[in-house]
Amino acid sequence: MLKLLMTRKLPDPVLEKARETFDVTVRDNTQPMDHEELLSSLKDYDVVLPTLGDAYSAEVFSAVPHQRCKLLANFGVGYNHIDADAARKVGIEVTNTPGAVTDATADIALMLMLMTCRRAGEGERMVRAGRWQGWHPTQLLGLHMSGKTLGIVGMGRIGQAIAHRAHFGFGMTIKFYNRSPKDVSFPAEQIDTLGDLASQVDVLVVAVPGGAETHHLIDASVLQKMKPHAHVVNIARGDVVNEADLITALSEGQIAGAGLDVYEFEPEVPKALTDLDNVTLLPHLGTAALEVRTAMGLMAVDNAIAFADGRPLPNAV
Repeated sequence: MLKLLMTRKLPDPVLEKARETFDVTVRDNTQPMDHEELLSSLKDYDVVLPTLGDAYSAEVFSAVPHQRCKLLANFGVGYNHIDADAARKVGIEVTNTPGAVTDATADIALMLMLMTCRRAGEGERMVRAGRWQGWHPTQLLGLHMSGKTLGIVGMGRIGQAIAHRAHFGFGMTIKFYNRSPKDVSFPAEQIDTLGDLASQVDVLVVAVPGGAETHHLIDASVLQKMKPHAHVVNIARGDVVNEADLITALSEGQIAGAGLDVYEFEPEVPKALTDLDNVTLLPHLGTAALEVRTAMGLMAVDNAIAFADGRPLPNAV
């Protein structure tokens, strides 16, 4: 029986399905694997189910010249923590879990849009601190989101799900920036440059994959083009947004607010960010629903079973 390592505990149905085919080890630690653990995983297991933060770099692969592991069945759609090209060069395949995360992540984007536009985080903190003295007409006035213009950076599965919810649910006008031309099934205008998109919208949502090509895609040059009443939301990867530039934009009133589910140096969140009232901060909740995490895990296991059976991998990257 092939040996499989789950690098974090996954929902019980995932573990049960994996045990039908594999000799399963579940790592008893919620933190990403350290360097020695990464090396051991390649030496001691046939399949690894890694997830966010398990940094399989080219250096890790080169440090283990004769890997036992032949598949990294990533738990998650994003796999920028894995150097997939370097993995393939040493004979290790990489898969991910697209589709399973789409709706849950889009829902979080809409929640963050509403929370930052309507200043819900500020209001919740006010009530909890006992500082609320009752309703009055000019208290915590925010941006009415319905009917406004939404800009989406990255019109993939998640970007389209966000746009669909925003257009049909809130009557928002949709504009987007995408590296390649994209036809969508709802009214939307593709804008040629990211800067032009930023200058035209009331809310800018970042929904691109992580990786070198999108590192610091949203920086001072983009934020400075946004309207003073506009908000930015990031549900992609933390380092897609230059955190220092965002802090400056929020502190100096270049933009009105932000909603973040991810951070550049996650799980570290700078005090300069937590001290700001005009930013909503979530602890990477994008897919944090039991049925979604279960579906993601089962998809990762399906990839592993296909590998064990010698079949084509359903979700190779």
